[in-house]
Amino acid sequence: TGAQQSATVANPVPGANPDLLPHFLVEPEDVYIVKNKPVLLVCKAVPATQIFFKCNGEWVRQVDHVIERSTDGSSGLPTMEVRINVSRQQVEKVFGLEEYWCQCVAWSSSGTTKSQKAYIRIAYLRKNFEQEPLAKEVSLEQGIVLPCRPPEGIPPAEVEWLRNEDLVDPSLDPNVYITREHSLVVRQARLADTANYTCVAKNIVARRRSASAAVIVYVNGGWSTWTEWSVCSASCGRGWQKRSRSCTNPAPLNGGAFCEGQNVQKTACATLCPVDGSWSPWSKWSACGLDCTHWRSRECSDPAPRNGGEECQGADLDSRNCTSDLCVHTASGPEDVALYVGLIAVAVCLVLLLLVLILVYCRKKEGLDSDVADSSILTSGFQPVSIKPSKADNPHLLTIQPDLSTTTTTYQGSLCPRQDGPSPKFQLTNGHLLSPLGGGRHTLHHSSPTSEAEEFVSRLSTQTYFRSLPRGTSNMTYGTFNFLGGRLMIPNTGRKHPRVPQELPLAGCQTLLSPIVSCGPPGVLLTRPVILAMDHCGEPSPDSWSLRLKKQSCEGSWEDVLHLGEEAPSHLYYCQLEASACYVFTEQLGRFALVGEALSVAAAKRLKLLLFAPLACTSLEYNIRVYCLHDTHDALKEVVQLEKQLGGQLIQEPRVLHFKDSYHNLRLSIHDVPSSLWKSKLLVSYQEIPFYHIWNGTQQYLHCTFTLERVSPSTSDLACKLWVWQVEGDGQSFNINFNITKDTRFAELLALESEGGVPALVGPSAFKIPFLIRQKIISSLDPPCSRGADWRTLAQKLHLDSHLSFFASKPSPTAMILNLWEARHFPNGNLSQLAAAVAGLGQPDAGLFTVSEAEC
Repeated sequence: TGAQQSATVANPVPGANPDLLPHFLVEPEDVYIVKNKPVLLVCKAVPATQIFFKCNGEWVRQVDHVIERSTDGSSGLPTMEVRINVSRQQVEKVFGLEEYWCQCVAWSSSGTTKSQKAYIRIAYLRKNFEQEPLAKEVSLEQGIVLPCRPPEGIPPAEVEWLRNEDLVDPSLDPNVYITREHSLVVRQARLADTANYTCVAKNIVARRRSASAAVIVYVNGGWSTWTEWSVCSASCGRGWQKRSRSCTNPAPLNGGAFCEGQNVQKTACATLCPVDGSWSPWSKWSACGLDCTHWRSRECSDPAPRNGGEECQGADLDSRNCTSDLCVHTASGPEDVALYVGLIAVAVCLVLLLLVLILVYCRKKEGLDSDVADSSILTSGFQPVSIKPSKADNPHLLTIQPDLSTTTTTYQGSLCPRQDGPSPKFQLTNGHLLSPLGGGRHTLHHSSPTSEAEEFVSRLSTQTYFRSLPRGTSNMTYGTFNFLGGRLMIPNTGRKHPRVPQELPLAGCQTLLSPIVSCGPPGVLLTRPVILAMDHCGEPSPDSWSLRLKKQSCEGSWEDVLHLGEEAPSHLYYCQLEASACYVFTEQLGRFALVGEALSVAAAKRLKLLLFAPLACTSLEYNIRVYCLHDTHDALKEVVQLEKQLGGQLIQEPRVLHFKDSYHNLRLSIHDVPSSLWKSKLLVSYQEIPFYHIWNGTQQYLHCTFTLERVSPSTSDLACKLWVWQVEGDGQSFNINFNITKDTRFAELLALESEGGVPALVGPSAFKIPFLIRQKIISSLDPPCSRGADWRTLAQKLHLDSHLSFFASKPSPTAMILNLWEARHFPNGNLSQLAAAVAGLGQPDAGLFTVSEAEC
């Protein structure tokens, strides 16, 4: 009730028997006055000779007491019961000054005893709700939040929700719950949630109903799969065939959008007409044979039968006896004919054998020339760069940097190869970066990647796999690589296409933790893994998160390809998870994303909070925009570019907020605005961003705007506080104090976010470790060593020993370790640290990891 009752207090007479002090059998209790009905207070004590009520420190008149006397049956002591009525007028006399209370005082021969205080309050419930629910239209499986703030009342009103006049019971429906602020939350909207919702507030005085809010759950239509193509309309010659689909997967409901696109497709077809065979003219008669016959032949080729046409009728060979004039017998006997035939057969065999030998020699020569041409890649010009040596006693360690960036490899195959058979691979014995694909699908040439970028992007855009990507090269980096590898970076942009996140379906409590990274040609199997470096905004903890790597198949569906923590050594994918980034090893290109599923309410995502305001203020209104983004580089760069276009400036240093999976919304409020200079145009005390808008990761550029109005155009100084916090969670506060016309001290933070540089680094020049040094380290540490001075010790020194089984499953474990080191320490890798780790392995050859200038 808000007030604490006073305990019973006894005042004994000196020398009296304390057992005969009055004690209360019934004490007055707190009570509410409803409307104009008086309330009854009762007090009963034993032993008692007198009992009187005292209210607000004054004795109640004796005539207002109703007294009943009796004797206690067990002890024989006198018992006294007193009743009084308290009216609304009595309470209203002191209402607002202090709370009205009453207390009993009982007497006996041994002293007095005071009862506890009973507080009398006037109960009421105002008519108007402080906030009522509003009508909403939401898509299927979207979260619904209906706010409700009941009217002021004493005692405080209890709140319940009605759905079409039926009581909403969260204990019976786990998809629904009511927050402490009395808001109704539907976790995932269902068709059955389409209804009129009413917030009901009640206490002992009255029952109030809010205005009903109509919630409509709509379903956007989806296409069914295409039917099979119909039979060609023409049985012979050109015709057409069609296929169809319907907008029934699902059908649009409750005003949902109808499917976009055609429901019928037609295409031209051609059915080959049958052609009957016809005989060619007879050949000339042969010479008369020994048996005095000669023959002639013909072929069924004028025309030959095709497309199911009939064969020629009749014989293809005709013979007859020679006349006496034509039948001439030669002088040679049968033995001479057999000899001539044998000689001719031997000559033919010798000619064929000679042709085979010539063909084999030519093919071997071509293979040798190809090997020589390919090996020339390894002997291209090396250009050492100036890198400071890491140790004085090892001056050549990790200092020579070859440049093979001019030799490149271009993939010339289909974007989505068949998956029902193994992809051909071209093995290189000494290639420890990326090995090219075989099967005649690669060519080695010298070219600039930018000269082919437009053609490459146009090829990608024709494939259904990449049709959801935005066109053009502003959000795509293109590069060609050989087996020596390289890097690809997107320097000045992040994820820009608004539909990309929505194409990744999330189930249950799953949330998108990283950008969606696409690399292609998709589906191509590589002979060595590449590493994708992706930022993420999760706070990794095995007790709080279940993390999965998802990949989009060629058909467009998303599949779990890796469950972090349950990796198999022979798996095609592997992920090194760090505090703010993950490094994915993959032998197959495609589209990837890191998705997390919260295991407890302790699971948290990092949000980056940024405050922007206009760079120039020409009106009395001044807007402060507060962005709440996932803490990844791509999200930050997108907002920075957007604000540059809007003419905004950063007015505070960005902060990080840990947003937990507690279903509580994010609140934003502004305080301490000097009323003499500014006034806020916000009609409520705070703004909210719904929990699901932040958690599912599909909403872009989430922000709230606080609009302030200057009292005078000359006002330029602004000082206030801005709070951002999750209900019952983490929060951040910003102390804003700057001049809106002159202050640009945070502009340098935006300059740091604008990247430059080359998007594609090809060959060894893309890496910190020189190529020859790398090859020496690999050849030395790959073989197992009994003393432990091999790749396993290197992994331990670089704190990668938790992945030994994965490294051991690869042809060169050392190459995998060095690749991961390069990815983790880009672009500011500390070569001195790596040199110290390599030099401390205890190899017997002191000059093992040095390179002389003669070797370059």
